[in-house]
Amino acid sequence: MLRKTLLALSISALLSACSTTSETAINQSKVAKSAISSKIHSVNVTQAKSASDNHLICNQPQSNKPACNLRMYQVMVESFIDADSNADFGTAYGTSHHKGDIAGITASLDYIKSLGMNTVWLTPIFESVAIEGQSDWIDRLDATGYFASNYFKIDPHFGTLAQAKELVKQAHAKGMYVIFDGVFGHHKGNVVPSPEGRLPTSGAPVGNVGFEAKYPDDLAFYKEVATYWVNELQIDGWRLDQAYQVPVKDWAEIRKAVEKASAAQTYKLAGQKVNPLGYMVAEIWRTGANDIALQGYGSDKAQALPSAFDFPVRYSVVQTFAVDENSGGNRPATHLDDGLFSHMAYPEHAMPNLMLGNHDLVRFGDLLQRGYIADPKDPEYWDRHKAAFSFMAAYSGPITIYYGEEIGDQVDDFEAKYQNCDGASGLCDDHVARTSAKIEGIATTVGGKVTVLNKQEADLKNYVSSLMAMRAANPALYNGSRTHIYSDENVYIDRKDAADDHVLYLVNTKGKEAKIKLKSSAIGSEGELTNLLAKQNVSLINGQYEITLPGFTAAFYKITSPTKAGPSINTKVASLTGTGILAKCDAPTVKGKGPLEKTMWIRGTYKGGDGFNATPTSRKFKYKGNGVYQVVVKEAKPGAFAFKFAAADWSSEFAVVKSKSVIIGQEQPIQTASGYGTESPITIPEAGTYVYSFKVDKSLHSGTMMVSKCK
Repeated sequence: MLRKTLLALSISALLSACSTTSETAINQSKVAKSAISSKIHSVNVTQAKSASDNHLICNQPQSNKPACNLRMYQVMVESFIDADSNADFGTAYGTSHHKGDIAGITASLDYIKSLGMNTVWLTPIFESVAIEGQSDWIDRLDATGYFASNYFKIDPHFGTLAQAKELVKQAHAKGMYVIFDGVFGHHKGNVVPSPEGRLPTSGAPVGNVGFEAKYPDDLAFYKEVATYWVNELQIDGWRLDQAYQVPVKDWAEIRKAVEKASAAQTYKLAGQKVNPLGYMVAEIWRTGANDIALQGYGSDKAQALPSAFDFPVRYSVVQTFAVDENSGGNRPATHLDDGLFSHMAYPEHAMPNLMLGNHDLVRFGDLLQRGYIADPKDPEYWDRHKAAFSFMAAYSGPITIYYGEEIGDQVDDFEAKYQNCDGASGLCDDHVARTSAKIEGIATTVGGKVTVLNKQEADLKNYVSSLMAMRAANPALYNGSRTHIYSDENVYIDRKDAADDHVLYLVNTKGKEAKIKLKSSAIGSEGELTNLLAKQNVSLINGQYEITLPGFTAAFYKITSPTKAGPSINTKVASLTGTGILAKCDAPTVKGKGPLEKTMWIRGTYKGGDGFNATPTSRKFKYKGNGVYQVVVKEAKPGAFAFKFAAADWSSEFAVVKSKSVIIGQEQPIQTASGYGTESPITIPEAGTYVYSFKVDKSLHSGTMMVSKCK
């Protein structure tokens, strides 16, 4: 947690240093909210775009993995519900009451179940003991639970072991799993021995709080932690904080230990005898899919962890429906497909877990306000929430909703307060989402008023509930293969398939009403489409379907009469090799650094790119004359990543205009792209040697680029 905070601050400083003109302009001009346009966007689909890569296990219906159907509800314990006045921290980061406890989670189980969620994830609840003379900042850190002193004791500020047992028992009785939060890469400086007498070593110091774990020395200690709570409480697995701190070979050993312990325990889940699930999901943040695979999943031959949070797709979603934390947004609907192609970097056993936010990120509602898009008094605020949640509902694999997102929670005037963030105010990005929970029908604090949701909050909560019920009833959504039918600037369409379950998903990502004409062969249907969320079914007329989607609206249709042939796929493949100087793979290098007067690199989330931080020689540009910079790269396998052309100090950085996707073999315009979230996505469809080229014009702020496969 401390390292994440420091990293977030350092990245923020870096982005401020590397030309944030465009972001500053957005903040200063306070761009008016986007109005829902009366214009109509027309779409005529005659063929599906592609049969998308479906190598991951949750895209394979025959896998039938229970974890693919996890619908997790994340609770930040200290800021959630206060139901036990004897268990209060009283201080923490963020704006909450700081009195949340285990009893408050137990009291909220019926609400969580009514939302359609089947799993509860608690932030750490193990004891953190104050060190004499520690600062208030460390007191706040203790309340998060992310630097434990005793991994084998429930922190009395959160409750008792008996209360933890009761929570797990009641959740299981209601048919819900319970996931604990495991911090296996660092610990507080006063950590105590395990019941079996093991003690972790003191690796590299982390501030003045504690130490990093040291592997393989500490493997036995953390295996004991991981299995202890499976045996003691029959918990169903672990969310793994800062998972990159543990080597993948050691993760493999911890995973095997958890699986073995889970197989040896049983309990009744909604009256049915089962083993604990043994699910493990990694948090690997501020990086791309390639590093998530390397640091979390391992490989198909050497499997480490089964799941990791899908940060790459999360950023694609918020950039499409809102903005990201650095105000990057207004992406086209095609950006959603680009995000999903990042899964090509993962091994087959991977189960990415998609979320909109968590305790370290800015709430979706606050991002809408950061982008000056909408606030709670605007219908668009709620419509954009619904559209984003619809995409989660159509996602193959486990998903997670952070408490409060389901009611559109946000911090009033957060953006204005954020400008004065001092690192300890609780209103920084890393802390803002830790607001007091509002759970319908329950008082937030002991003796307080019972929460009654307003009309908009209740409507959004009911919509999310209907999405989750629909998702649970349709395996095609959570464990189905995906065929991408169509996407453009405004509209995104997928078909999902699992055995005899076939669902068509459509979402309008912009404010314009969209009239969509779908040729029956394009989606592989020859009968009526049954609306899964409303009464408006769609009939087949003259070989096509006509569907109207208002702005920021989604629709799910059951394909009741699928054709044997399935969707008609456009098999015409565009050439990956372009023409002209930008496609030339053997252009001679000339002396000098060119008009930019500096060395440039491809910086990005490719394997070895270190999340934009690395400048490898293999991706360093050479100057070819006439404003042209080129580098020839051997791409070892298909994949997808995001990148920029940038100097080592970020004094120059370029991406495709509007951060659009790179189309291999085609020349595209570029412009200065300052700050995080302005990078361009690229999909490498096949292994080979490619030339990356860009040419700057006289202004040195724009030009053209091309990525072309060498013959």
